[in-house]
Amino acid sequence: MTASNTSTLTLAARLRSMGDAELTELITVRELRESRIKDFFDLAEALLDPSSVQEALSHLDRASLVSIALVGEWPDAAGPTTAEVVTRQSELLESAPARDGARERLPATVAVALEHARALALLELDGERWSAYAPVADQLAGWPRVGLPDTRALATEPPPAGLELVSAADMRFIDHGAAEQAFATTTAIAALLAELQGEPARELARGGIALPDAKRLAAAMSVDIDAVPSLIAIASRADLIALDAAQWLPTAEALGWMLRASAERWESLAGAWFGRLPPDIRTLLAERAHATWGTRFGDYLRWLYPAGGDWMRDRASAYMRDAELLGITSNAAPSTAGTALLERGPAAAAAAMLPLFPAEVDRVYVQHDLTIVSPGPLLPRLDARLREFADVESRALATTYRVSQASLNRAMAAGATATSLRRVLSEISLTGIPQPLDYLITGTAARYGTVRVGSITGSPDPSARTYVNADDASVLNAILVDHSLGALGLTRVGPHRAASRFDLDVVFWALNDARYPVAAEDAHGSIVVLERRRVAKPPAAASEPSGVALVRRLREGGDPTTEQTGQAWLERQLDMAIKGKLGLTVTVRMPDGSLLDLQLEPASVAGGRLRARDRKSDLERTLPLSSIAAVAPPQ
Repeated sequence: MTASNTSTLTLAARLRSMGDAELTELITVRELRESRIKDFFDLAEALLDPSSVQEALSHLDRASLVSIALVGEWPDAAGPTTAEVVTRQSELLESAPARDGARERLPATVAVALEHARALALLELDGERWSAYAPVADQLAGWPRVGLPDTRALATEPPPAGLELVSAADMRFIDHGAAEQAFATTTAIAALLAELQGEPARELARGGIALPDAKRLAAAMSVDIDAVPSLIAIASRADLIALDAAQWLPTAEALGWMLRASAERWESLAGAWFGRLPPDIRTLLAERAHATWGTRFGDYLRWLYPAGGDWMRDRASAYMRDAELLGITSNAAPSTAGTALLERGPAAAAAAMLPLFPAEVDRVYVQHDLTIVSPGPLLPRLDARLREFADVESRALATTYRVSQASLNRAMAAGATATSLRRVLSEISLTGIPQPLDYLITGTAARYGTVRVGSITGSPDPSARTYVNADDASVLNAILVDHSLGALGLTRVGPHRAASRFDLDVVFWALNDARYPVAAEDAHGSIVVLERRRVAKPPAAASEPSGVALVRRLREGGDPTTEQTGQAWLERQLDMAIKGKLGLTVTVRMPDGSLLDLQLEPASVAGGRLRARDRKSDLERTLPLSSIAAVAPPQ
């Protein structure tokens, strides 16, 4: 109890002296529950709470844990220097199996570990000597009782079996499988973006895609529904899609990505995976750039993080899963491109992957049954052009598109004409334009615009905002009884005319999706093109990190040097010492201006005066608080 409270006093004083940036970083990294923290003493108590200490220790590797444990059990109250910790750890390693370079790296390893532990508020540094806060030392001392290693075991337990290196003979098969998967994922992401351009996908409040949307996306990408969340994650990580009002939409960057060659598309996906790797996971994977990432890797993580192996494994597993989808690994073994990515970056990885991708084609077969077949992967810019007036019917290395009256209506609504469609087909078709398709284009162009929508102005009915005109009254009848359009609230206002309370673009796209030959027109009756393509809005500026708000609250008492704040700080320290029956070094300002250090055990504070027992003379003293210059742990 006494040691713990002394640690709280010491840490509270240190926290108070920290800069705002350092303090914010500590609060953020330690992931504190901030609601009950009102001052620096509360913050110190939260940091030294046993559960918080254990959480922090569980995220540290063996090198850090050994150094902290040695400081915590150091027999000399003054604490060890960095060199003394190195010497003691070296002595422990004498009885352990030799590990390549471990002893040579020890001074640097220990120095980094101790500084990191201090940044996490687990250790204190006074001059050149280290000390562990009492709750930290107590937590590590109790590990053997809960099945966790003691200090000697932390330092000497050998790691599991060594890395399983990938043989040169296996690389050809690994690279082949990796390239197939990388190409499949890249084309699946392209299909995902195309589908989301037409209709967003809803994100549930509890997380995950709504089931109907997940099924739709899985069908568009030709993947199992279980793969949809992973592909969403890959696209999101590459900033190709984003949430906008709980809906997944393509971003502005996605429009350019869709037109790139497949190898360039893959490079951006793999680069985003690499760029988002946390530093600790990146280091671990880089060490295995030529070795398998399978079961042995999981065993190694559990050894390396003895109190948090599952935490690290779970963090790494999401990146390892996506590495398989991107062809960075194949069956948990790094591909040539994956090794290049980890060692030299995305450009080197793309150079290794490019020769393995199938060649892209720039010509297609246009058939009499209104299908268009590409004999291989189509150049992305041509794929994007075909999707404007044809629907993807099946997707593989050879993709089949189908042209229909609905798909041609969609293209014409976006500004295409019969002439422009024939020109595109003539440029890319190896078989010309079959007569059935030519007839369909002619007929669709003739019917396009027989249903028109426009904005209503000057109407006596303020709720009427958009009109629908149909040359054929029977077509208008069909629109009015179409259940899929019921939400538009269309009301007949003439033999060929109906009105809706919704805006022009809402009515237009509803009719277009229902496959009516609809065109939008302006006030002069001229057809206009409406832009439907939606992109996610740039995210709003990130809200202020919670740690920043807490630091501001802690500083609200004013400048720590002011008289009022200094008095409150002094009283809080004395109050903690009284509750914990702690001794303190109390520095008293004498009438002549000199300072006198007294070893006191505070008993009470009242009326602006401290009553305490002088430990040296065993006398009771009463001191005005105004004469106390400082307090510190006992000497």
